[in-house]
Parts: sequence; C-alpha cells; structure tokens
Amino acid sequence: MSDATEGYRRALKGALDTTGIPEAYDGPTWDTREMQEEFEVEDFLAPFVVVKRKSDGAKGTLLFTHSPRTYFKFIEGSQS
Repeated sequence: MSDATEGYRRALKGALDTTGIPEAYDGPTWDTREMQEEFEVEDFLAPFVVVKRKSDGAKGTLLFTHSPRTYFKFIEGSQS
C-alpha cells in the first residue's frame, strides 16, 4: 500500500528528531503521561498521532518528538 505522505513525514520526523520543537512554537506541550491523561490515542503515523481529547471528545492530531518524547501542537479536526 502506497503512502503519499511518507516522504514529507520522514523529512518532518527527521527535522523534529534533530532540532526538537521549533523555537517559534509557544503552545502547550505534554510528556507521555500528561498526553495520555488528556487524550485517547487512536493512531500513530510518525511524527503525528491521532487523538481524541477526553474533556470534550474533540478529535485531532498532535506532533511529537522522539527523544525526549514530547507531544505538541494539537490541531483539532485534522485527522482523516
């Protein structure tokens, strides 16, 4: 099965793994425990994770870095 986003995702994952969260990002971040408290994980497709926010059921995506594992940039309604 072909994944049209694979090249883009690999490049983004490589950049995040090398540099971490962009300095310009000033929103909330979560470690694994915090993310699991706030969201229910539905799927991973690195560097994205599809989640459902527990407080209101809103679905969306988060970006994550590998090491340290940090989740950030919740985008509501962006999953397919």
